[in-house]
Amino acid sequence: MVLLRETVLIATTIDTSGLGNQQPKLAAMAALASLEPFEPVASVAYQSVGRLLVIGGDKRVSEAVGALGDKLSAAVIWTGKAPPPELPGTEVRLGDIVSLNGFLGAFELLWRRAGAPTSEAASFDLVLDLQVSPVFQMPQPPQGYLYVAIDQPDAFAAALAELPEMVGEFEKPKFFAYKESICAHSRSRKTGCSKCIDICSTKAISSNGDTVIVDPHLCMGCGACATVCPSGAMSYQYPRVADRGVQLRALLGTYRDHRDVNSLPPVIVFHNGGDGASALAKVAQASNVLPVEAWHIASIGLDVLLGAVAYGASGVVVITEGSEAPAYADAIKAEMQTGDTILAALGYGGNHFALCGAAALAQQVSLIQASIVVASPAAFHLSNDKRATLEFAVEHLAKHAPIAKVPEKIALAPKAMWGNVLVNLDKCTMCLACAGACPESALMDGGEGALKPQLKFIERNCVQCGICAATCPETAITLEPRLLMTDTRKKEVLLNETEPFNCIGCGEALGTRKLIDAMLGKLAGHSMFQAEGSLKRLQMCADCRVIDMMSNKHEMSILTGKPIE
Repeated sequence: MVLLRETVLIATTIDTSGLGNQQPKLAAMAALASLEPFEPVASVAYQSVGRLLVIGGDKRVSEAVGALGDKLSAAVIWTGKAPPPELPGTEVRLGDIVSLNGFLGAFELLWRRAGAPTSEAASFDLVLDLQVSPVFQMPQPPQGYLYVAIDQPDAFAAALAELPEMVGEFEKPKFFAYKESICAHSRSRKTGCSKCIDICSTKAISSNGDTVIVDPHLCMGCGACATVCPSGAMSYQYPRVADRGVQLRALLGTYRDHRDVNSLPPVIVFHNGGDGASALAKVAQASNVLPVEAWHIASIGLDVLLGAVAYGASGVVVITEGSEAPAYADAIKAEMQTGDTILAALGYGGNHFALCGAAALAQQVSLIQASIVVASPAAFHLSNDKRATLEFAVEHLAKHAPIAKVPEKIALAPKAMWGNVLVNLDKCTMCLACAGACPESALMDGGEGALKPQLKFIERNCVQCGICAATCPETAITLEPRLLMTDTRKKEVLLNETEPFNCIGCGEALGTRKLIDAMLGKLAGHSMFQAEGSLKRLQMCADCRVIDMMSNKHEMSILTGKPIE
């Protein structure tokens, strides 16, 4: 089991003889290989002393204990209907599993004996699950947990060989970084964005109130959380986007320096180091294909896709051979669709992105190389700030767009990471709950200098999380996914303003007239507000309200039930 890996990602070496002028490609790949190693990422440690839990109810349990008994300290949870086998020196437990959680070196088991009123706890380093259905149902179970179905004899033999190798101290990269201050997950128990939680195939991410929490021991480094995160709160570290940008600049810049008039526009091809690399190595590649290895293809997000096109690539192909969870493929396709939508609106015709198997690579490259390429490659560096990188890329592509006039706005698919906030002025009472809940400071009040209560909006900051719409008590807010191409997106825009309402007692600012009028209209028929002066007090500040109650001889005390003296 390999948990620690070098952070230098290199291009795949493939036989390209007889495929045209290879000089630009070979020079580009040599430039990539010659890059200095990137700054190391933080690591996550595991420690296992070999405490093994075997779960099952067939003869393989005995075989596993017999094969591993002298190498690991084994215990058994017997789940079969037949009596358990005799396993001298091995504890065999009869009962039901209540829960099993954890990871390599730190699995926690709760189980209950038959008929027992309470559960018992135990700790293990490794788990071999031989049941009909696995305990861990996620697409990628935690490291240290191996599940083998009954009809998989080869996998069973492989598991018996692998388990003894999982004893000792191990490290792996901490694949992610999280900036909770810009996380748009939730505010005041109103859920906004949960994309990272929904897509994580290891269940490493969970809600932590207004933010999320990631268990680095469960994280397998797919990077999908960073790909779907609209705010950039979650970022990928293996490599960082800035480091990926260095790779792309080296590849594309060197290719450009060595190309001749007959050279085709370059196409970047990302693949994983497992089945993707193996499949790609068997496929002949054109001279304009520049392959780059990724730890996991789900980490290739829109910032990398548009960044590559801004640097002069005709497009990007991501190779998938089926080892990735289906949700990851869907996420990459959504990112590609957004990228092609933006490029098409800016006049860059054709399909610039594709997700496919290696067998379809030649066809996809042929389609992509026919797309319109940016006339002047960008000089900016990709940043670890996702939204900043995308803004640089889009602005560069718009500046060099092959059309006479760039559209003012580009309509995007629902749940896109950019967009507008629409306010129904008839419903909005200017309570400003939306501004208070907005995690990105896209919505705000008018500030201390405003003469009237105001609601303002900066579209550049909006991540379309929907917390504002969920918070609004009047359901006055809807979202409009779009990419605004004018400078207005960076400026404060007035969405609504209304007349202020001052306390009828002292004149202190109390709220908005529309808010007070709405409140009076809703409470006028309520039994609690039928007494003389009760509605009038709703138009007072807290201090004036107390004074009025104390001076009213007909006011009843909630403590004594008698008039206030």
